Amino acid sequence: MSDDPLQIIARGPRVAAEAAAAAIDTDPATEGVTYSILEEDEDHDVWRIDAFPTTAEEAAALTAGLAAHPTLRVVSEVLADADWLAMSLSGLPPVRAGRFFIYGAHDLGRAPLNAVNLRIEAGAAFGTGHHGTTVGCLLGFDHLLKSHRFPRVLDVGCGTGVLAIAAARTGSSRSVGTDIDRPSVRIAGENARMNRAPARFVHASGLGHRDVRAAAPYDLVFANILAPPLVALAQHIKGALRPGGFVILSGLLRTQERRVLAAYRSRGFQLIRRIHRDAWAALVLKRP
Repeated sequence: MSDDPLQIIARGPRVAAEAAAAAIDTDPATEGVTYSILEEDEDHDVWRIDAFPTTAEEAAALTAGLAAHPTLRVVSEVLADADWLAMSLSGLPPVRAGRFFIYGAHDLGRAPLNAVNLRIEAGAAFGTGHHGTTVGCLLGFDHLLKSHRFPRVLDVGCGTGVLAIAAARTGSSRSVGTDIDRPSVRIAGENARMNRAPARFVHASGLGHRDVRAAAPYDLVFANILAPPLVALAQHIKGALRPGGFVILSGLLRTQERRVLAAYRSRGFQLIRRIHRDAWAALVLKRP
């Protein structure tokens, strides 16, 4: 693989696209790859996967994995030497998720007065608010806020920080976000300052960072990551929550919902709500 960034695109029916996405998540060679899956043409059942490998090994594994689904049409494109992510997101419309309204600089004049307005700019971090997983988390959070308050909130895999910022803007006095990607931590901090949200972000893998432990136990934990780490972190998340606390899980396809739910139910969690958005699922659970 050259130094030029590569995008691999696959199009085909929903069944094949979801199966391919599930394989990306479970294959050790590709489970860390950034990708998205969405419905491109509802009338003709065309779904699209956009994957962004960072190494030749990831690109080869992705190509081989997608080729195992013959109804998918797969192409690879070299991305231009530009801030392609910011360019692609700069024209996205604002998103309303319950009381939350997420927008970029190009929509400054459209923020409504009756919403919690969050300005999240396009950049090299996941979580502008447009993805089905982020919307699902915000909808689940909005529902909980109707009857609960969350003084201490943890956002595992914070990306742009939108979930931790949403918590800080709705009354959480301690809102902590973590990410394994240093640029994401920096971007999340910038977004928090721009939104005047008292949220703190740290570079960490897992829940062992001293700043994460210092604020525990939490009333609410967000984990919008991928299905395999959601399963692996189940016991750690339980340990970080106070009894009666809530967790909102996403980053998983509907086809992965049963596996993730089983890992948390085996630790005593109760399913409160499930939210489906396109092919994605968000789960709201409570620790008894």
